[in-house]
Amino acid sequence: MLVLTRKSEEKIMIGKDIVISILDIEGSNVKIGIEAPKDTSILRMEVFEKIQNENIASASKELDDIFEAVNLIKNRLSKE
Repeated sequence: MLVLTRKSEEKIMIGKDIVISILDIEGSNVKIGIEAPKDTSILRMEVFEKIQNENIASASKELDDIFEAVNLIKNRLSKE
C-alpha cells in the first residue's frame, strides 16, 4: 500500500486517466474528488463489499435451485 500525505487542493494521479483531488479537510473527514473515465467503476468500500456478498449469496442460491431441480428430475425418472 502506498501512503501519501496531501494537503487541501493537492492531487494524486493514478495511471494516465484518474485524478484524485483533496477538496477539503474538516477534522477527521476528508472530502475527495475523483476524475476518471465513465467506464471506470468507483464505489465506496462498504458498497463494494455489500455487492460482493450479495453476488456470492445469489450464486449459492442459484446452485441450490439447480440441485433441487436435479433431485426433482431424478425422483420423477425413478418413478417411471
